[in-house]
Amino acid sequence: MKRKAVFIDRDGTINRDVGYPSSYSVIDIYPFSFTAVKKIKQAGLLAVIITNQSGVGRGLIEEKNLQNIHTKLNEEFERHDVSFDGIYYCPHYVFSKTEKYRKECSCRKPNPGMGRLAAKDLHIDTSSSYMIGDKVEDLLFGININAAPILVLTGYGQESQKKLEDKGIQPAYVAKNLLDAVEWIIKQEKKASSR
Repeated sequence: MKRKAVFIDRDGTINRDVGYPSSYSVIDIYPFSFTAVKKIKQAGLLAVIITNQSGVGRGLIEEKNLQNIHTKLNEEFERHDVSFDGIYYCPHYVFSKTEKYRKECSCRKPNPGMGRLAAKDLHIDTSSSYMIGDKVEDLLFGININAAPILVLTGYGQESQKKLEDKGIQPAYVAKNLLDAVEWIIKQEKKASSR
């Protein structure tokens, strides 16, 4: 049976957006993120990070260092008795000096590639899933995989809200932060199960 997931952007949603972090030491996780991910798992949903990391293609961070950041990020959540079901990233940058990263890919948000891969790996029904993020491309990614797109007002959320209004794109919900978004999802899930 296919599962439901909450796809979550990383920078600006789970942790503060500091540009292109090259080591875990500059990752600053929002304190509410631990509770939010716990609530996702307690609700029987998968928690999956979906993140554009063009810093790899731009030569600002080596891919192995990015993977190390993600290992340490997951370890930090494990110390809070929770973990992610998957972490998917796009390292590509169309003007990369390194050939393997220089391409127009299908995985860079808002393209649906990472969502499709996660759906295949983890048996996810994207049409009954959710996408939480602070940028326009996060919400467009949600729309492109047929998941409910939720905007958080942390990170670039406030400026993204204006851009989405200009484009006539209506999020399923506008949340104060990741925890608020998750609490809204849980309400939707309870409504759906009582129907």
